[in-house]
Amino acid sequence: MDYIIFDLEWNNAYNYKTKKGMNEIIEIGAVKLNSKLEIVDTFKQLIKPRITKKLGSRFKNLTNISMDEIKENGVDFDDAFSDFSRWSRGEDTVFLSWSTSDLYTLVDNFVKFRGVTYVDFITKYADVQKYCMQFVDNGSGNQISLSKCAELFEIDLSDKALHRALEDCYAEAYCFKKVFNKEKFVGFVHNCDKAFFERLVYKPYHLSPDDKIFNIYDVKLECPKCGGNIKVLKKYDYVNKAFRSAGQCTECRKKYWIFVRAKKNYDNISVSKRLVEMNKKRAKHI
Repeated sequence: MDYIIFDLEWNNAYNYKTKKGMNEIIEIGAVKLNSKLEIVDTFKQLIKPRITKKLGSRFKNLTNISMDEIKENGVDFDDAFSDFSRWSRGEDTVFLSWSTSDLYTLVDNFVKFRGVTYVDFITKYADVQKYCMQFVDNGSGNQISLSKCAELFEIDLSDKALHRALEDCYAEAYCFKKVFNKEKFVGFVHNCDKAFFERLVYKPYHLSPDDKIFNIYDVKLECPKCGGNIKVLKKYDYVNKAFRSAGQCTECRKKYWIFVRAKKNYDNISVSKRLVEMNKKRAKHI
């Protein structure tokens, strides 16, 4: 098995055609590791932006990339990723990035510029940040930055200019190699079919009374006191993305305010329910 660790630097751009902002990829970097985790090749390419001709101040301050550098060394998006696809091709290759944000941005750019929701040359993928976190005890369980992870793993990055794509890849490779365990790592590898990419970029949304795929009156409610069924006493209102009503337990007769939120995910509908007991004075009038 070979490993390709890739990193993207992107500029926040505004697409006047769609009237939406997007993260437009400006640089891609990658390192290729063999089965012994030795770095055997590297890839680095600047990309000429299509959406905007201006770079945001945050992007410039973070990466030190200038438009002059892009004009001199950059290529078109399609050319860059055609070259990267050829360079990274292999029979048993796992692609890795620090969190899924780079992969998400890559797919989003493929949607915008190529009209497809998948990256055909990535067939296996793993989140190297998530993997490395298994070996970090930071107390909170929150994800940590690449530089912080290297510090905890006692890796010296003083000679690396982080926030340039290729330099970040070297840092990720050092962290990955430091804690690599083949048996543990296998559990983090995803097979990337079209459904994997579609699920990645799918944006869940809250369901409203206008959505025919969900009927609020089909939601079963259970009394938190006795476990009996809650009967809805009045028509649901819809406020702040939540269905609201009042109900009464058919067993213990307690009355509750009902709050239900329904969210459409890629392959299911998730429902959250909250019941708040009414005070006696208010309950008399419902």
